[in-house]
Amino acid sequence: MRAAALAVRAQEPERLVVTVPVAAEQTCDEFRAEVDEIICLLTPEPFHAVGLWYEDFTPTSDNEVRDLLSRSVATSVR
Repeated sequence: MRAAALAVRAQEPERLVVTVPVAAEQTCDEFRAEVDEIICLLTPEPFHAVGLWYEDFTPTSDNEVRDLLSRSVATSVR
């Protein structure tokens, strides 16, 4: 998320808002210095891992990422 936010920030948007369903409060605090606004629905204490808050937190494979990126580029070219 941080890499994505920095890449978007480099494009000089009028406003940069990051939204996540769940995160550690410390992580949200750190992002406040890098974005205009962060919206986080849950900041449970203690926070152990993001995956604990999802029914299915299966890793995304490299091939899935490549496919999604290529489809995204194809869609943005239209």
